[in-house]
Amino acid sequence: MVFFTADTHFGDDAIRRYENRPFSDVNEMDEALITRWNSVVAPEDTVFHLGDFCCNGTDAALLARLNGTKFLVRGNHETKPNAYYRQAGFAEVYDHPILYDGFWLLSHEPLYVCENMPYANLFGHVHASPLYRDFSPHHFCVCVERCDFKPVSFETLKKALCR
Repeated sequence: MVFFTADTHFGDDAIRRYENRPFSDVNEMDEALITRWNSVVAPEDTVFHLGDFCCNGTDAALLARLNGTKFLVRGNHETKPNAYYRQAGFAEVYDHPILYDGFWLLSHEPLYVCENMPYANLFGHVHASPLYRDFSPHHFCVCVERCDFKPVSFETLKKALCR
C-alpha cells in the first residue's frame, strides 16, 4: 500500500505547543506519532512524507523505527543536503513537487490547482490552519493534525477526492 503524510516535526516541542497537539511533551508526541504510523503502515508499504519530518535533522534511529519505504519531498525545515536525508534512511529525496501516478502533485506547500487542470494536489505545510480546507475535489492536506496523527492511505485519498 501507499501512504502520505506531512509535518510530523519529530523532536519539535514548539510545534506541539503552537499547533495545540494533544500531547503532554515532545517525547509523548514522538512516541504517539511512531505508534500511529506503524499502526497503519506495514514494513512492505511505501510512504511519501511531504516535508518537515524532523526538527533538528533526521535521526536514522528514529527513521528506522517507522515502517515502510520512505520518500521525502523537502519542506521548509529540511535544510541539510539531500545526501544527509538519504543516509538517514529515506529512499529518495525531492527538492521540488513531484508527479505521482500521472495525476497527483505531491508538494510541501499547497499548489494552485483548479477544476480545469488534470491534477490534484496532496500537500502539507498548513497544519490545522482554518484558511485551508481538509480536502476539495482537487486538494488534500495530509498534515498530521488533520489525519489523526498518522499517514493516510492512497485508497482513502482517492475515495475522498474522486467522488
